[in-house]
Amino acid sequence: MSATAASHEILVISSFVVRGSVGARAGFILERLGHRVWTMPTIILPWHPGHGRGHRIVPAEADFAAMLSDLARAPWLSKVGAVVSGYLGAASQAGPIADLVRAVKAANPDAIYLCDPVLGDIGSLYVPEDVAKAQRDILMPLADLMTPNAFEVGWLTGGKPETMADLVAAARTLGPRRVVVTSAPAMMRGKIATALVSPTDVIVAENRLVGEAHSGTGDLFAAQFLSALLTGRGDEEALRRAVAGTFEVVARSVRAGAEELDFTAHQDSIAHPVAEVDIRRWATPQKPARRRADTAS
Repeated sequence: MSATAASHEILVISSFVVRGSVGARAGFILERLGHRVWTMPTIILPWHPGHGRGHRIVPAEADFAAMLSDLARAPWLSKVGAVVSGYLGAASQAGPIADLVRAVKAANPDAIYLCDPVLGDIGSLYVPEDVAKAQRDILMPLADLMTPNAFEVGWLTGGKPETMADLVAAARTLGPRRVVVTSAPAMMRGKIATALVSPTDVIVAENRLVGEAHSGTGDLFAAQFLSALLTGRGDEEALRRAVAGTFEVVARSVRAGAEELDFTAHQDSIAHPVAEVDIRRWATPQKPARRRADTAS
């Protein structure tokens, strides 16, 4: 563990599965990268719902709020270098999470808030609409960094972005200084893109598309990207490492026939990714200048 990584404790607020590699299980990735992790579950499940129905335990509203209130007055709060929020079990959880984010930032003004708005994909929400609205209206305005997929960008902005130009324009209206759009359209057939959008720059990373990828790739990517930023890497290098590590873990898990993303077997891909990633700057297309009308008679 590097001293730099150890100095950044990270608070993860997301779903918790007993078996699997989604949601708050991203804490394992952060620990492998050298961070101390605090974990607060928004819901407890036996496994990812994609494996079939299972019992769901959502903390009672009052209990959830009381737990986060306790964390907001923790004597170690200034050690928290980042807060990550993901899947919400209920819309009522957004308010206490927002209060805790404010408390962390008061204790450590340099702390980063990463809002991963887990709302839906492939054209539809998979959370209740009130939960999606709570993410948009309460948590998104506080975020320093967001990691939505392309569908989520559209839902959050009330549009249907289809091209990279659409996504860039929409992402810049969300508010955070950095918005990383996953599952963006790639230039090359058979690839998938991830676009890091800031007010003045767009960096696009493309890697080979892996068919039948497991759930949890967004959590995997967000954890790696956040860690890279916290340990001093610039935007381009952080994006490169996170995309490469995500691709390697996904591809190797699928190749091995694993039922889940296998973080344990592929820790080297998390810590030392080597996959090639195509990185390019994306230039906003300029509208052609309007030709002045000929005024000669």
